[in-house]
Amino acid sequence: MKIGTAIRNMGPAAKRDIILSSAQMAEKASLEHIWAVDHVAIPPDESEGSDGIWLDPLAVLSFFAAATSEIKIGVSVLVLPYRPPLLTAKWVASIQELSNERLLLGVGSGWMEAEYKVLGVEKRKRGKLTDEGLDFLRTCFNSKNDVVNLNGQDFYFRPKPKCPPIYVGGMTEAALRRVVERGEGWMPVGLDPVKIKPLAAQLKVLSERAEKPIPKIMVLGSLPDDNSKAVDDLLECQELGVTDYIQASRYSRIEEFENIVARLTELKSQTEDSSIV
Repeated sequence: MKIGTAIRNMGPAAKRDIILSSAQMAEKASLEHIWAVDHVAIPPDESEGSDGIWLDPLAVLSFFAAATSEIKIGVSVLVLPYRPPLLTAKWVASIQELSNERLLLGVGSGWMEAEYKVLGVEKRKRGKLTDEGLDFLRTCFNSKNDVVNLNGQDFYFRPKPKCPPIYVGGMTEAALRRVVERGEGWMPVGLDPVKIKPLAAQLKVLSERAEKPIPKIMVLGSLPDDNSKAVDDLLECQELGVTDYIQASRYSRIEEFENIVARLTELKSQTEDSSIV
């Protein structure tokens, strides 16, 4: 089981020095990956303790790339309908290039009605827009001679590093089909092993029907406070085919994040020991 952590790009922890120290601390502790979260316009009634303070995840990923050298960096999840497909593809390629191909790309359709309203995007079209965004992204990274056509105009898609692995979020049947058809993996958010089990089984069936490999499963969630229960959850997830777990914790100060990293390091060790037994 590979373990990583979300680094808060929202609220009082969304400060340069805290993010810099957090990224370097996670890398030094040999965690597998660090993550930013995507929101662009939070209404006052849905700020969830962030007070509306959100740093753009793509900017944060660039910061991660510069602050670290080996740890994987990711976004969970980038809401594709929020941004023009070409700009998204360009940002993804640029971050992949600057990070020496360490990017893990979580993508999704989003859920917040207010954000869609602010952006002038019809939420009812989010599934279609997500599929189109993913297809265009693949077109860019698979382009012959690095040339892509959009709106009748050819253009160079350069630099063109290796396409990052794409993990598709969502728990609906449509989302699971999107995982099988367009992704390397599935990224459920906030699910415990009990809720993951039937969806993982459904994902396996869809993959077998499509005659495709069973996608990897990377979970973003919050482990129980009790360490023994947390280890049990990680082991159960592992049995269900989960390859990676991303811990999402609330914190405001770097000292709090240091405690989170220390705990994750201990949980990783305990999980590995239990797996061997």
